[in-house]
Amino acid sequence: MKIALAQLNFHVGNLASNTGKIKECIAEAKQAGVDLVIFSELAVCGYPPKDLLFHDGFINACEKSVKEIASACIGIGAIVGAPVRNKDKRGKALYNAALLLEDGKIVAEIHKSLIPNYDVFDEYRYFEPSDKNELVEYKGFKLAITICEDIWCQIPDSRGRHLYKNSPVEKFSKLQPDCIINISASPFSYIHAKEREQVCTGVAQSCKAPIFYLNTIGANTDLIFEGGSIVMDSNSKVIDRMENFKEGLSVYALAVDKKITIIKGGKNIPEADPARLIHDALVLGIKDYFGKNNLSKAVLGLSGGIDSAVVLALAAEALGKDNVHAIMLPSQYTSKESLKDAADLVKNIGCSYETISIEPSFNALTKSLGETFKNMPADVTEENMQARVRSIILMAVSNKMGNLLLNTSNKSELATGYGTLYGDMSGALSVIGDLYKTMVYTLAEYINTVTPNLIPKNIITKAPTAELKPNQKDSDSLPEYELLDKILYNYIELEKSADEIKIDGADKALISKVVAMVNRNEYKRNQFAPILRISPKAFGTGRRMPIVAKYN
Repeated sequence: MKIALAQLNFHVGNLASNTGKIKECIAEAKQAGVDLVIFSELAVCGYPPKDLLFHDGFINACEKSVKEIASACIGIGAIVGAPVRNKDKRGKALYNAALLLEDGKIVAEIHKSLIPNYDVFDEYRYFEPSDKNELVEYKGFKLAITICEDIWCQIPDSRGRHLYKNSPVEKFSKLQPDCIINISASPFSYIHAKEREQVCTGVAQSCKAPIFYLNTIGANTDLIFEGGSIVMDSNSKVIDRMENFKEGLSVYALAVDKKITIIKGGKNIPEADPARLIHDALVLGIKDYFGKNNLSKAVLGLSGGIDSAVVLALAAEALGKDNVHAIMLPSQYTSKESLKDAADLVKNIGCSYETISIEPSFNALTKSLGETFKNMPADVTEENMQARVRSIILMAVSNKMGNLLLNTSNKSELATGYGTLYGDMSGALSVIGDLYKTMVYTLAEYINTVTPNLIPKNIITKAPTAELKPNQKDSDSLPEYELLDKILYNYIELEKSADEIKIDGADKALISKVVAMVNRNEYKRNQFAPILRISPKAFGTGRRMPIVAKYN
């Protein structure tokens, strides 16, 4: 039997586009003599559809799309992910389903058994879990069809717990399938590929059968999907791996003895280094955020520092240099070095650029507040006013020119509250808000290996500073980033308490101080833009902490 994996980029809610893309791929697979073409989880509506699933009209439209796709399945079969209604009056109204289509109709309906309700996942809000795990026969082969989380019961979570009492893989292992098919919408993080391969290895070993693991690609708001679909034989050897962040159709022959032959493969590329993966993820994240929202142009504020330099480089690659406009917003504290670095950067990138001084606006604002602030010394208030004046200018350009404002804050700043609400925290999309400062430097170095010296060396080597007062350095109010980021990673990603964190060079007082900074700045992050997720624990939907709370 010839099996094709269709690794495609779907658009949430854009049923016409998704349906057309699926039908085109079915026609291509049929032309190649494929017997069964496989599409990803919730391919019909895109993932995650969120509360669109509560609207009857949306589900009706999904059902109409499924019928249209089924009509294209003449002489070929397809497995397509879609939401379907739960006909039982008990439980949630919907199932997350894999539909086997053939001869113009649905010939099998498989429901997802394990419904994730952690980190960025909220599927139990919508979907009823299935308690049935049965093989589906097709063309004389016994198929174990699973949906994403159904195979993740094989490995424990970060706390060593198995999250589900039910194990579809254990049930299928007793039924001796000829292959396991898994359709997924598994979001990217820089550690996820290794975990995914571990999971597939466990499934292949348990069922003594090959596995066809298909993952979607694309970005939908904060979530990025890299594809990286895997074909593994019954000995848990990777036979083929599709490319990350690229659409493609790969074709394989499955023999009756369970052996797999590559007919049209995905090049079986090795896993890329984390910096490249993060770079490619962010470029796709920007591209899809703009493209899927029918937007094309971006604006951002340059500082001459590393964060805005990296965001500008990524945006220019994602949208094209002619679609990105950079604005330098100097104050009396901005150094000539920063002005030169910013000018050199935009010259290298080739985007449009202008300089708008914030001094007239800041002076006018200071004058307006003169009586209110009479006899009060300057403090962080005046620093925040500078940031907010910059935001007003950037948003004015955004409104007038129709360019979407990109935010340039990093995860270290967001974690510790080292940013100004309605100032440098403004923007429609956070590009590097899930990258610690040290990771931003690593990404800058990677960008310069792809395009030598794109980011001027001085931007990478100079000490980071907000330049909001004379001779200011980030290290005046924050620990050195090498140390700070280790503490933050332990607290945020590894979810350790202050007492559990042990790091060379960081005493208990420093660790407690950093943890307290993270806790008391939750209110800022709650008002922040969507953050492109590249880590296993990003701020936003993946980390839901109370704002009004008291817990040390």
